[in-house]
Amino acid sequence: MKESVIANVTIIPVGTAHPSLSHYIAACFKIVKQAQGISYQLTAMGTTIQGPLERVLELVKEIHEVPFTQGAQRVFTAISIDDRRDKAITIEGKVQAVKQLAD
Repeated sequence: MKESVIANVTIIPVGTAHPSLSHYIAACFKIVKQAQGISYQLTAMGTTIQGPLERVLELVKEIHEVPFTQGAQRVFTAISIDDRRDKAITIEGKVQAVKQLAD
């Protein structure tokens, strides 16, 4: 079984000049879209990424740094990782399982 984790990541620049953070998040998302070996799903409150644990952690570190390059003085990053080793999981599979139970 190919090792793969699913992580939900939320990047929050703190103390910015404007209340809108979308340009910071868009810059982070560009990095995610270009990442090799990663699946992703953008949501209203974060980004879900899937891939090998080491690659996911490398990517989180990379996108955590992006707001600093754009002038942020402080960045809060929240990460939730689902590392299931008894069976393969996917972003789509987890969403579909909940939708089926909700019907």
